[in-house]
Amino acid sequence: MKKKKILRVLLLLVILVAGLVFATDAWVSRSTRSQVYNDVAAIPHNKVGLLLGTAKTLKDGSVNLYYQYRINAAIALYKAGKVDFLLVSGDNGRVAYDETSAMQADLIAAGIPKEKIFMDYAGFRTLDSILRCKEVFGESRITVISQLFHNQRSLFIANHKGLTAVAFNAADVQISSGFRTQLREKFARVKMLLDLAFGKEAKFYGDKIPIG
Repeated sequence: MKKKKILRVLLLLVILVAGLVFATDAWVSRSTRSQVYNDVAAIPHNKVGLLLGTAKTLKDGSVNLYYQYRINAAIALYKAGKVDFLLVSGDNGRVAYDETSAMQADLIAAGIPKEKIFMDYAGFRTLDSILRCKEVFGESRITVISQLFHNQRSLFIANHKGLTAVAFNAADVQISSGFRTQLREKFARVKMLLDLAFGKEAKFYGDKIPIG
């Protein structure tokens, strides 16, 4: 009898957690849908495009398509005149792991002048990237560049932190390849709500770095 009661309690907890996860996911998606763009021609101009980082390669050494598609999207926006500068924000917290320098190198190789690219080496999390964009780099009107699921979370944070933002969707990865990422994103949205509710700040701020 006791085991059945424990099982019922566990089942109820699972249902509650699942409900919270899916409700949060729907809220974030719906509240930001008017701010995301797939068409370069349709997206409004902003001075700065915030390119969110990820690893260039996977553990097996193959190309990380999330990375490549974000680079492609940033290049397309810049060459279409939709952003004047790119702020590359990523994780450089460990030796031999540097998302930002890899992105900078690929953007320069595509013909974007180095002086048009600004580096944020302390974008450890999406929250850090958004907060530092405003507080360190002084930009509160931005175009976020990432995949749709990531853009939606980024915009939700931006909206709650006083930024005026739109986002350009990089091509997504096929569900068969990106299932784990998509599942992880749903829990990341719940974590994001907790961070916002408890006033979580960026890990580092530092000196002001004006863009342009």
